Amino acid sequence: MTNTSIGEALDEAPLSLFHLRAMIISGLGFFTDAYDLFIIGAALVLIKNEWHLSGTMVGVVGSTTLLANFLGALIFGRLADILGRKKLYGLVATIMSIGAILTAFSPNIYWLIAFRFFLGLGIGGDYPISAVIMSEYANVRDRGKLVGMVFSMQALGLIAGPMVAITLLASGISHDLAWRIMLGLGAIPALSVIYARRKMPESPRFQAQVMGNTEKAASQLRTYTSGQVDVVEGDVAPKTPLMNFGQFITNPKMLLTLLGTAGTWFLFDYAYYGNSISTPLIMKTVAPHASLIQSEAWTLIVFAIAAVPGYALSVLKIDRIGHKRLQLIGFAVMGLAFLCMGVIPGVTSMVLPFLVLYGISYFFAEFGPNTTTFILSAELYPVSVRTTAHGISAGIAKIGAFIGVFLFPVITKALGLQGTFIITFAFALAGTLLTLVLPEPANRSMEKMSESAKSSKVVPQTVR
Repeated sequence: MTNTSIGEALDEAPLSLFHLRAMIISGLGFFTDAYDLFIIGAALVLIKNEWHLSGTMVGVVGSTTLLANFLGALIFGRLADILGRKKLYGLVATIMSIGAILTAFSPNIYWLIAFRFFLGLGIGGDYPISAVIMSEYANVRDRGKLVGMVFSMQALGLIAGPMVAITLLASGISHDLAWRIMLGLGAIPALSVIYARRKMPESPRFQAQVMGNTEKAASQLRTYTSGQVDVVEGDVAPKTPLMNFGQFITNPKMLLTLLGTAGTWFLFDYAYYGNSISTPLIMKTVAPHASLIQSEAWTLIVFAIAAVPGYALSVLKIDRIGHKRLQLIGFAVMGLAFLCMGVIPGVTSMVLPFLVLYGISYFFAEFGPNTTTFILSAELYPVSVRTTAHGISAGIAKIGAFIGVFLFPVITKALGLQGTFIITFAFALAGTLLTLVLPEPANRSMEKMSESAKSSKVVPQTVR
């Protein structure tokens, strides 16, 4: 196919193998992110007993990586808009690999916290780069689906954790060795994508519009897509003015959008991570006499039966339903499920009713804000500040996750599980309301949305 600009060519390109290749490269890194973030919940059940940790220290260990995610997302998100996506893409995967290996060899709780922090820097950096690279390769019609497929790799990471935990616990090996293997295995998927990321070309939209290397971008795009996307460029300069960081943070429309993407993601991650990472501990509270294997099995059942279908359905339907609309639906139903768990008497001591409601909350988390917050932050901003804005949104979200994970055992001890779920409902309700400030990007060109978002004061620039 022949088009007059790289953006138009990518917007109109039919789904092809090059989309799948970009999705797998981005998605494997995100599988690693999910596994590393959530496996600590299973490992902490063992570590808590071995090292005799207090509830506060359990919260610190579980949330340290999330605090590092905040810094990693901000730092690497900004650098990716300055240096380019490709230069940092292999680096964040390397950090994740090294961090996972180091955690497995932690001699004490303090080294474990330090290594989990280092790991978290890489995970945080992977969020904006993976999301934005996929959005910049995607076409208009399937952008939500493609970026959602990257994020849906989290589903595999979610179920891989309990499966690994159950296998290790059933094998009869010592608990000390079991949790170390759980954490160390996170290095394998990250190692598998380092080479592929280094060979992947720079994002064509970024290379053409920000770096001004239109001819090189067009040539690399033709090679990467095996000629499926062809471009005829008459002018190597960007056709529209670019937005720098100063203009971004002083643009009222951009700040309102940032409030919407960062705010809703913050509210969601407080609710989601506080529960997800603490799921093994929640199961022990609901069924205190259950064995570790039983608790992990219930965790796996919830993830497999509720979370995975939620991810799958969101990928299939998001572009038809609308990205913003799906977030509204997910927040609302997820919040109602948490409200039911909080107000129905005795539900947190009845395994089956609890698992049904907990599963509903998980399904609509995935078929809703867990997927859409990731996607919206990757498509609502101009290319020159896209990873910066996504990094800010993801970073602030991880502060919400940090607070949720850190406070979960504290609030549960003070108010019980039902009190904790009522607070979670309030966060979901706030997320529903804040979503209303965002525009609907489904089936709209990112370039056209960017043009409408810029103020008249933005001036042209080429390489920054």
